[in-house]
Amino acid sequence: MSWKEAAEPVLSRMPVVERPAGHVPFRRKLTWTAGILIVYFFLTNINPFGLAVGQGSDFFGQFRSVLAGSSGSLLQVGIGPIVTASIVLQLLGGANLLGLDTDDPRDQVLYQGLQKLLVIIVTALTAAPMVFTGQFLPADPAVGQALGIGTLGVKGLIFLQIFVGGVLLLFMDEIVSKWGVGSGVGLFIIAAVSQQIVGGFFSFSALGARGFFANWFSIATGGTQLGSPFTSAGLESLLFAPGNILALFTTVFIFGIVVYAESVRVEIPLSHARVKGARGRFPVKLIYASVLPMILVRALQANIQFVGQLLSSQWAGMPAWLGMYSDQGQPTSGLFYYLNPIQQPEQWMWFRGTATGEPWMIALRLTIDLTFMIVGGAIFAIFWVETTGMGPEATAKQIQNSGMQIPGFRRNPQVVEKVMERYIPQVTVIGGALVGFLAVMANLLGTIGQVSGTGLLLAVSITYKLYEEIAEEQLMEMHPMMRQMFGNE
Repeated sequence: MSWKEAAEPVLSRMPVVERPAGHVPFRRKLTWTAGILIVYFFLTNINPFGLAVGQGSDFFGQFRSVLAGSSGSLLQVGIGPIVTASIVLQLLGGANLLGLDTDDPRDQVLYQGLQKLLVIIVTALTAAPMVFTGQFLPADPAVGQALGIGTLGVKGLIFLQIFVGGVLLLFMDEIVSKWGVGSGVGLFIIAAVSQQIVGGFFSFSALGARGFFANWFSIATGGTQLGSPFTSAGLESLLFAPGNILALFTTVFIFGIVVYAESVRVEIPLSHARVKGARGRFPVKLIYASVLPMILVRALQANIQFVGQLLSSQWAGMPAWLGMYSDQGQPTSGLFYYLNPIQQPEQWMWFRGTATGEPWMIALRLTIDLTFMIVGGAIFAIFWVETTGMGPEATAKQIQNSGMQIPGFRRNPQVVEKVMERYIPQVTVIGGALVGFLAVMANLLGTIGQVSGTGLLLAVSITYKLYEEIAEEQLMEMHPMMRQMFGNE
């Protein structure tokens, strides 16, 4: 008996959001998308019952803009389990270890069920250490005494709430993908990054980090503690302090470069085989695989650091070569230090005295991070293209099924595939490596709201693609015949 036959009774019965039977009007799609977004913001502002509010630490803080969610809320785990499950399935599928044909309806059901099961398992494995180690989500002893269940019972309640929140996020993503516009994962990333950017511009908190406009208002009114901008110390603060000139420049530059890269493309001419005069173009963009593979790379780094945090907190005799940690839970030396990506300018500017480690240690850490992101970006971009039906073979079949052909070539999928192989693999590797490089550069220079470079790249690119998808939906809503032509009916 194969594993598919053994697992089918379980995987085929996994809860699933039904696909719409017919066309979903554009306004209804927007309603579903907006509704899920409201639920997301609502869940990020609910603290689990029994949690000792204001205590504990958020390990995912430096990855929070990529993994979405919110620290100390029901969505503590964010989209991390969804991304981790995708990494595992992509690696298994890329190595052809699953033996699933995604063109077969039966195997599609098994694949989707396996993905859900993996997300549920990873959600439990992610939430349990956060709760039961007592470091990230400490329980309130008073609640345990009042309910008579003790501290361990309260931790069990917190774990259950965090687990349910992670599972809800999985189905919210599925609802948006099937009934809304875009994908839920992309929508949650945009929401998380937008919150940080808006706060980075307009926050006037006297206790926390103040925003860009608050800093400049203080400079104009003489109430700043940064020092005079005409002194070296004041000028250095204005340039490099969070939320100032360099951060603004980086944010605008990344926004502009991503929009420009999205517009750079190789357009392959197409003509309809049956409708004379009907022509089109198939665009192979510079960022062909989009920036979504960067989520997979950063999620892999986040999981590595999560393991380091757990080892440090639970293993008193942890070897120094693995890592030494500060009181704030950040690695200061060892393997986990070098594998920890640089997220802010303060982490590498040794000349300002804010960085941890010697200059050669920082240089080695930066080199590893840059190599990890560039190589990982290229590799995961290839996996993404091949597993999402964007590769040369799948693209050739799509063009063939739509009734289009490349002028001057025989109307044959193998011929179209060879033409696509001239462009798609090369552009995929170059685009993935470029996005990885830009993500590291944005982290080195800093951004408004201290959003990670990867998070900013993701937000801009996903927003751009969401705009394109909305425009396409509006076009098909006005011209129903186009839905039939492209198989969207």
